[in-house]
Amino acid sequence: MDFSVPLSWVATLFAQTSPGTQAALSGAPMHDQRGWQVILVTVICSCIAQLAKIVTKLLRTGHLDLRLLAKTGGMPSSHSCCTVGMAVSVGLIEGFNSVSFAIALGLAMIVMYDAAGVRRTVGLQAKVLNQIMTELFSEHPKLSSERIKEFLGHTPVEVFVGAALGTVIAIVFNSWALSAFPRV
Repeated sequence: MDFSVPLSWVATLFAQTSPGTQAALSGAPMHDQRGWQVILVTVICSCIAQLAKIVTKLLRTGHLDLRLLAKTGGMPSSHSCCTVGMAVSVGLIEGFNSVSFAIALGLAMIVMYDAAGVRRTVGLQAKVLNQIMTELFSEHPKLSSERIKEFLGHTPVEVFVGAALGTVIAIVFNSWALSAFPRV
């Protein structure tokens, strides 16, 4: 059996480029290329979600805990916020029926499942292991004092709120970007 692909077919495949690539190759203005919006939305989503955790804890406890900027878990899920914000941004730019949106949405779903499922389960297992370590090695202070990080994941509510926040941020930012940098 011959599985070779005709060279002309490969050349045709690589000659077909996306509208963004065609614009870049033709020397079109930079504001026609909107990939920067996806990157900015993702970064903004991460920053706002992490800052929301700090503000929430400040209002709840009265203590400002800047360490939350680098910690996982908590309300809202910054992972969900980032990936859903990215997916919605891609959908607004490329269309919600595009391959790019399908890939971004698939990634967001995997991340959200992981945050609420696998990572949460690992956190619960760490809690049990810490209890076992404390009980079994109570006479060995060094062994019983070493603890595994227990809260790694998110509750489904935290994931949902993060996804909703990412959606809102993407819509607001992309609406602003379209008005500030209209397509030619």
